[in-house]
Amino acid sequence: MVHRTFWLELLKTAWSRKSVLWLSGVRRVGKTFLCQSIPDIEYFDCELPRVRRQMESPEDFLSKLKNRKVVLDEIHRLSNPSEMLKIAADHFPSIKLIATGSSTLQASSRFRDTLTGRKVLIWLTPMISQDLIDFGNPDLLHRFLRGGLPPFYLSTDFPERDFQEWIDSYWAKDIQTLFRLERRYSFQRFMELLFIQSGGLFEATRFAGPCEVSRSTISNYLAVLGATWVIHVVRPFSTRRSAEIVSAPKIYSFDTGFVCYFRGWHQLREDDLGHLWEHWILNEIQSHLQSPIVRYWRDKRGHEIDFILALRGRKPIAIECKWKAEQFELKNLRAFRNHYSEGPNWVVCQDVDQSYIRGFDKLKVEFIGLKELGTRLRCLVA
Repeated sequence: MVHRTFWLELLKTAWSRKSVLWLSGVRRVGKTFLCQSIPDIEYFDCELPRVRRQMESPEDFLSKLKNRKVVLDEIHRLSNPSEMLKIAADHFPSIKLIATGSSTLQASSRFRDTLTGRKVLIWLTPMISQDLIDFGNPDLLHRFLRGGLPPFYLSTDFPERDFQEWIDSYWAKDIQTLFRLERRYSFQRFMELLFIQSGGLFEATRFAGPCEVSRSTISNYLAVLGATWVIHVVRPFSTRRSAEIVSAPKIYSFDTGFVCYFRGWHQLREDDLGHLWEHWILNEIQSHLQSPIVRYWRDKRGHEIDFILALRGRKPIAIECKWKAEQFELKNLRAFRNHYSEGPNWVVCQDVDQSYIRGFDKLKVEFIGLKELGTRLRCLVA
């Protein structure tokens, strides 16, 4: 069994803060596999009727598990999953409990309200750079093309049919469970268009016609996709300056494999790599920070910074994503720093092993690689 070292360490750290963890992530991202790889874990699959019968009385069930590490997988199959986790947090703190379930359960207000302050959310993203090492295949192009869902990544053949099966399963098991949307064609067409246009600016009216629904319905669809981690909505960073874009978000697919599949890419060209690298860096940032707090910056003259990290008490960090360091152009960063003069400037490049600094007049730019990015992100959340 592969031990995903980054995630196991993250779970261990989270358990030092709270006794109940909620492990979230899209379908087939590896939640069950990760839970089963935790040392000395007791695993309960709530899909099984006999297991659900054991939990009809939460207090009796939990009282037998004191001082143990426990997984309740697919907990949304219980009649009242929130009650089970609340009782565990309040009355059985010696139990280190981790629960997984449908992303739609986490999206429900009742679940969030009941467990406020009682749990730590762990967001299991598609495979990150440390996962590639743990799985024994650090080939980025393989990861870009097949994506970061472990079954797709490990497939010996290109998992073309699996992508559409995932979409169908997501509609049937996630969307219909809670959101009860009626127009399957319109919703799935919208998903397809977002995957194709991933990384671009979002304007709801552009999708209304092709999807044959209203603008307000498109906005509702986007909210659903965001709540279930399938689409990441990256909003603009601004202080309401007249020259800045202040409202139009950018949208990103949760996974490079789906971008490649819906764009019809079976082999990657040099021109494709920079676009996928930007998605990859976003995935790395989100996995380390465990929060969708990333922003981008753009002004009305078209200058743009890929990502901005504006953390409380810190100057904004400007992050540019370049497949090769030679592709960096100064004009966008200079335009941003004309408005926000202080803060680190990182250019994250695939071909940089050893970090270095270049000076451009008064502007200092740090060129860093993927490993150094991970180190710096860990320092931000330490």
